Amino acid sequence: MNAVLKEVKNNVGIITLNRPESNNTFNHDLAVELSKYLVEFDKDKNVRVIIINSNGRNFCTGIDLKEYHGKSYKEYYEWVELMEEMSITIEEIKKPVIAAVQGYAVANGIGLVASADMAIGTENSKYGATAVNVGLYCIGPAVPLARVIGRRKSMELLMTGDIINAEEAKELNLINYIVKDDELESKSLELAMKIAIKSPLAVQIGKKAFNATANLSYKEALEISHHYFAMLCSTEDAAEGVDAFLNKRTPKWKQK
Repeated sequence: MNAVLKEVKNNVGIITLNRPESNNTFNHDLAVELSKYLVEFDKDKNVRVIIINSNGRNFCTGIDLKEYHGKSYKEYYEWVELMEEMSITIEEIKKPVIAAVQGYAVANGIGLVASADMAIGTENSKYGATAVNVGLYCIGPAVPLARVIGRRKSMELLMTGDIINAEEAKELNLINYIVKDDELESKSLELAMKIAIKSPLAVQIGKKAFNATANLSYKEALEISHHYFAMLCSTEDAAEGVDAFLNKRTPKWKQK
């Protein structure tokens, strides 16, 4: 059985974590295939937005500890680097990524949710940085988590291992929307399609600029943003979009 599945619906690439019997924990195969399919969809001209969802009751409950024991420092480094590769991949690819979460998203699962550009959770979804409960620490997930919800609350979750519900996750901006369990697929596709009908080039340059300016000083961020906006203004899509607006017609975006 493949650890990860993929399909395309309209202009949306859907990646499904497919280890339900293990609560979609990260093992070697899942980590490799997840990053592989993210890159493949980023290169696919028919895909404009990517959704990551899962089979089974839970989104992802961390790293499969069956792979934990008996490694040297070098082997542990290479192992954890692979487990966290998805966070770097999501930031580096051009296309926006939406996490669609049901059940538990803990440890590496909360790291994946925080790494996504947007997230939708069901009413019963739960979130936590739980590695501290087994004598470890969510050091990798802490990086995207702190950027999304801030230092103080991240430190609390990381050090206590507490689980939070969907309402608190939304209040902390970890997820964008809360939906009923049976609406997760339709609502995540609805959000993806809302983005997919926009200029692909504008969305992609916008994501790159957003990430590039996130950790700069106020002045540096604005100066860099000028570069990206000028780049976008010089594209065919921008000219098409402005002309369509002025002439009250539907724009025809260039595929990219």
